[in-house]
Amino acid sequence: MLAERARTLPTRSGPAEAVAEYRNLVLGAAAGPDGLTAAADLAVRITGYDEYPVVHPRRITLVRDRLGAGGGGGGEAGGRGEDGWRVEREEAASGPPALWDLGTVRSAPGAHCLVLALAGGPDPAELVTVADRAVPAVSEVWGSAWAGRLLLELTTTEAEFARLLEGDPAGWAGMAAVTVAAPGAPRRTPADRVTVNPEAWGRLSGFGRQVVVTHEATHVATRADTRAWTPLWLSEGVADWTAYRGSGRSPQQIAPELARDVAAGRLPTALPADGAFAAGADGIAQAYEQAWLACELLARRYGADRLVAFYRAVAAAGPGEDRERWLDGLLRSELGVGLDGFTRLWLDEVAALGR
Repeated sequence: MLAERARTLPTRSGPAEAVAEYRNLVLGAAAGPDGLTAAADLAVRITGYDEYPVVHPRRITLVRDRLGAGGGGGGEAGGRGEDGWRVEREEAASGPPALWDLGTVRSAPGAHCLVLALAGGPDPAELVTVADRAVPAVSEVWGSAWAGRLLLELTTTEAEFARLLEGDPAGWAGMAAVTVAAPGAPRRTPADRVTVNPEAWGRLSGFGRQVVVTHEATHVATRADTRAWTPLWLSEGVADWTAYRGSGRSPQQIAPELARDVAAGRLPTALPADGAFAAGADGIAQAYEQAWLACELLARRYGADRLVAFYRAVAAAGPGEDRERWLDGLLRSELGVGLDGFTRLWLDEVAALGR
């Protein structure tokens, strides 16, 4: 029964490219005289995008189908009948829901991407076009060691977007897209999905949409070189730097909130802390702009190749007891400037936004 249900996932509600199977079935308590609860893992692999299946813990309610009652339904001779089971309800047991838990999914493939969109939502065609431009732009900077393709999820509402992230919708209101590792994916192959907020996406210009998707594609491309100890000003900064690279925009155009703060006499005193990038944080726009400016400075002063090399060196270095101390050492060894010296150079760049 579950094997057949897994085979029919694409036709029932899932993407056509999904290959699914149920694993680790554990029967639970009875649910009435003709019901049964069960737990299982639904392993789903998107063909061409996932190296390994993504695992969704599921809670399943089964009900008995009594066959052969009343002389029909294919029962055995003598009217004894046979009992079968069907799935009455299935839902996420833990973690976020799968996209198809929220509705029927349609697929929109591109040359370098696949968009999985909920039916009835925004047309995914433009997102496909934007993603197909983002992938080569990212590979131009970060090389071909990554997969060179994007898997994107597009919901119909902001509330559904927040559900996929297990977050408060208010906290994600201004966020157009987020790159997440799918639940249950192997640690070294995290099955990144770029999840798009349709309402924030709809408020962006064409240029803004390209920046957002190229930013998220950079996170996918740099996943292997991003660690828990990588400062967020660096990981978010290189993503924005890659996205704005070659755009012809001035620093004041790229960092308008920061420029307004500088003009009003509100200048930062240090590189943004990790907490400044939390969804819904006060001043989050300025934190991203500060991070972009830091990486723009590194690329302009030392070259794009050395910025990329420094990013990878941070991942390879391993965590230290004092992150600022080992970051200072890496800056000195890779770029010839310490953390304090670099911060002073960056603060000069920040101040220049007000001129």
